[in-house]
Amino acid sequence: MSWTNEEINEIYEKVMQKAKTDEEFRQELLVNPNQAIAKLTNKELPDGFAVKILENDPNYNATFVLPDLSTGELDLDDLDNVAGGLSVAVVISVCAVAVQVK
Repeated sequence: MSWTNEEINEIYEKVMQKAKTDEEFRQELLVNPNQAIAKLTNKELPDGFAVKILENDPNYNATFVLPDLSTGELDLDDLDNVAGGLSVAVVISVCAVAVQVK
């Protein structure tokens, strides 16, 4: 993916702010979130990046979004982030140290 976590967080904030006051934007988010976000940010979403938009249901007091299921192991993207592009052998030793510290 070509967006950083910081960019995703900034875009999330923009989307939430606009969705609070713009009914037309909210509807577009529900129908085609990638297109609505691209229009808002003037930046296409990375290939394969899917967004799911949920609207609060007045029949419920809260809406929860579950976190990703964690197996306790780092996936390849996590390994890349930890290693910063180092070789696989170095990544494994860095991850082992990181896991032990926690």
